[in-house]
Amino acid sequence: MTSHPLAVDEVVDICRDLIRIDTTNTGDNDTSAGERAAAEYVAGLLSEVGLEPRIIESAPGRASVIARFEGSDPTRPALLVHAHLDVVPADASEWSVHPFSGEIKDGYVWGRGAVDMKDFNAMLLAVVRQWKREGVVPPRDLVLAFLADEEAGSMYGSQFLVDEHADLFEGCTEAVGEVGGFSVDAGNDLRLYLIETAEKGLDWLKITASGRPGHGSMIHHDNAVVALTEAVTKIGRHEFPVTLTPTVRDFLERSSEVLGFDFDPADPEAAIAKLGPVARVIGATLRNTANPTRLDAGYKDNVIPGRASATIDCRSLPGRSEELEAQLRAIVGPDIDIEYIHRQPGLETSFDGDLVEAMGAALRAVDPGARPVPYMLSGGTDAKAFARLGIRCFGFAPLRLPADLDFTALFHGIDERVPVDGLKFGVDVLDRFLRAS
Repeated sequence: MTSHPLAVDEVVDICRDLIRIDTTNTGDNDTSAGERAAAEYVAGLLSEVGLEPRIIESAPGRASVIARFEGSDPTRPALLVHAHLDVVPADASEWSVHPFSGEIKDGYVWGRGAVDMKDFNAMLLAVVRQWKREGVVPPRDLVLAFLADEEAGSMYGSQFLVDEHADLFEGCTEAVGEVGGFSVDAGNDLRLYLIETAEKGLDWLKITASGRPGHGSMIHHDNAVVALTEAVTKIGRHEFPVTLTPTVRDFLERSSEVLGFDFDPADPEAAIAKLGPVARVIGATLRNTANPTRLDAGYKDNVIPGRASATIDCRSLPGRSEELEAQLRAIVGPDIDIEYIHRQPGLETSFDGDLVEAMGAALRAVDPGARPVPYMLSGGTDAKAFARLGIRCFGFAPLRLPADLDFTALFHGIDERVPVDGLKFGVDVLDRFLRAS
């Protein structure tokens, strides 16, 4: 499958090693763990082959790794290749295997981070280590970034690095990272490969209702908990209007041709319903979304509190964060306070240029049935930070997946796993892509 068997063999071991380092990010510095240990592991692998990695901590234990792999043409802009080392929490009692075991079973590497995104960390490390051993020089500088804190908004990872160490990314005009390059079966031995060219904005906010405190036994018409729950219910049940962005339109036009169904721009939801499991992600990119996730009220069973609050996970379409805020204010009314916890704009770029051509060529070289298509990610990535530096960002962490695997359900889900063959495929594609980039 590849001309670099050592990289193909090594990628599985590196992925398993990284999974076994528990890098759980709870969103709280006191309870998050393992990022420093993972950074030291990565730095060791890079140093071993002659690169000069730099470990940077934004707070004790919150560590990222940056290394520059010099290319053959110093006049060309650099390419940033980034991946995050942290993972979301996992409850071992819910899993078929221990989430930090890195166990190989049924042709998969299992564990938290297997697809989000220690698989791509492993692919990148395996490729650059093989290149250094063989004396391969990339066509332009590669800036390799292994990052902390992506799962909680990146404030201790990429956002910190952009704010405090922007010089490390000097010359970078393009970037690749998660979530893209994965296959979706299209029948007739064809596969769509979804390449991220856009992602929704991050609009995490807290809404707060105020009322008159009082005794729980009394009749009370100014109850903050009641006001809050009414607002939360309105938000949770609200259906935002459909907005067909250029990326989603392009995806549906290209996908409908490959999959053989009609696409009516006036009814994109009908087309999305024909996509199978990936419809969960694509469907969420038709509109702004707002999902209540946490509630906080009261301090005693018989005391009506004066304030009650809820956290709302909102995701805005690119360029529509202010529109989303106006929609929310209209939903909850003037008596509910809205405060942003994290606010990062969405991104959107076009599906063209030499880098996109290199992605498609690398995929087709390894899988002749590959049909690359652009798509919008409903979540967010570290690209939001790097876009602040004027870098054009894509999601391209290549994986060929079994047709029956519900890939999108694995992200933050139980029994997260990545196919062993998919890791090897990814190494081959990434090697070809970076040589041509």
